[in-house]
Amino acid sequence: MFKKIFGFMLLLVLIGILLSNIIQSNYEGNHSEPDYHVTGDDNMQGGTIAPVESVGLEPGDKAPDFELETLDGESFRLSDYQGKKVILNFWYTWCPPCKEEMPEMQQFYDDYKDEIEIVTINMTEYEKKQQDVQEFIDEYDFTFTVPLDKNSEVADAYTIYAAPSTYFIGTDGTVQQPRKIGPMDYEFMQEMVEGLN
Repeated sequence: MFKKIFGFMLLLVLIGILLSNIIQSNYEGNHSEPDYHVTGDDNMQGGTIAPVESVGLEPGDKAPDFELETLDGESFRLSDYQGKKVILNFWYTWCPPCKEEMPEMQQFYDDYKDEIEIVTINMTEYEKKQQDVQEFIDEYDFTFTVPLDKNSEVADAYTIYAAPSTYFIGTDGTVQQPRKIGPMDYEFMQEMVEGLN
């Protein structure tokens, strides 16, 4: 008799736990946190709340000059491109959004390389090894310039805290469009470059 009562009580407890979980699950589904679109753009991917000092350079700011060694072992200096429009992109090999945008950047570069220079700064300090960068570029036959920011000095000067991040620099050496954080597509690059002078 005791075993039957104990079994019945245990069954009631298990049914209670099951009902409690179902009710809790339904409550959470109906009372989940709302999505906040601080930019007003519902199509924006990703996002973060960041301190004011992470805003980076804004349109009208002079793009800090720098000199880095490229993947080809040559010296790259941004000021050598004064008078030319520049897309300055920061990336890592292990970053999925970076991998997503690179073929679009190559296509854009193939179509507009007479008008614009695409410079893709690899944040080499965060790579497992520098050889990974060479293998990645070779695998996809990317032909734009790839400087190596081995100590994050340039990333710090441009206040880069997420990858990919891109600046659009006009012929006068100033940032002329808002910084883009996240992957770009061909049409976006066209729109940004049309706004450069």
